[in-house]
Amino acid sequence: MAVIRARNFRAAARALGLSQAAVSQHVRKLETALGAPLLVRHARGCAPTAEGMEFVPYAESLLRLNDRALTAFRGRRIAIGASSNIGIYYLPPYLKSYLNETAGEHPVDVSIHPNPAIADMLDVGEIDVAAMEWWDERPGCIARVWRREELVAIVPSDHPWTELPHVSRALLKGAPILGGEPGTGTGRLLARYFGDEMREIKVTARLGSTEAVKQAVTAGLGVSLVLAGTVAAECRAGVLAAVPLEGERPSKDLYIVCRESVTPESPSRRFAEWLISRRASN
Repeated sequence: MAVIRARNFRAAARALGLSQAAVSQHVRKLETALGAPLLVRHARGCAPTAEGMEFVPYAESLLRLNDRALTAFRGRRIAIGASSNIGIYYLPPYLKSYLNETAGEHPVDVSIHPNPAIADMLDVGEIDVAAMEWWDERPGCIARVWRREELVAIVPSDHPWTELPHVSRALLKGAPILGGEPGTGTGRLLARYFGDEMREIKVTARLGSTEAVKQAVTAGLGVSLVLAGTVAAECRAGVLAAVPLEGERPSKDLYIVCRESVTPESPSRRFAEWLISRRASN
């Protein structure tokens, strides 16, 4: 990675405090282990090959894991990974309360990514605790329900649905639905709610994030189905309205997940237990 950043073996060696020969030897050993050329030399220095660029994400992940291993024993920092909705809309006040209660004894690092990426980060040890919108029961982890959140229809504040006690399935089948971030499990939840009628739901656009969905709904491009807590601020401000769905309202379990190998005495496990203990008040 130092060579790629510097585009030059000599500059990389200087940055690392090694000899140029040592850096070249390390790169050759890595290329031999992978069975692929990673760098190509030219008159002005060097550049990554196609295989080198393909290896970059793995190298970055290895470096992050190395940092995590060191800080886990030196600084006792807690690395938390959260799916986008949880990390943006639910987790911040809990983090503030935790840091206040513990006087910042164990600093907290938060990574916010799509749900599948958070699961993978937990798998390889890049994070200690995961806060997720679904869990796939992969082995080696302990997953517990943290809180349950209702799914609601969101519309502009002047939309006719705001006068309704609930939105019927028939109304939803005739409306342009805006989809949010894939991989959150919302699609599976709606499939259970609508059953065979799910094929009649028209998803007109997939916008990639709840924030994008809220902006599109505000602009009148359609309606959407989101977790109630993600639009609380907009509803209080009168920008959007959240309307319950008819019948047995769909809701999503949010999970706190740790690896089984993490001891109960570790700061990360204590933080996870602290979060779980707060679920009763929500």
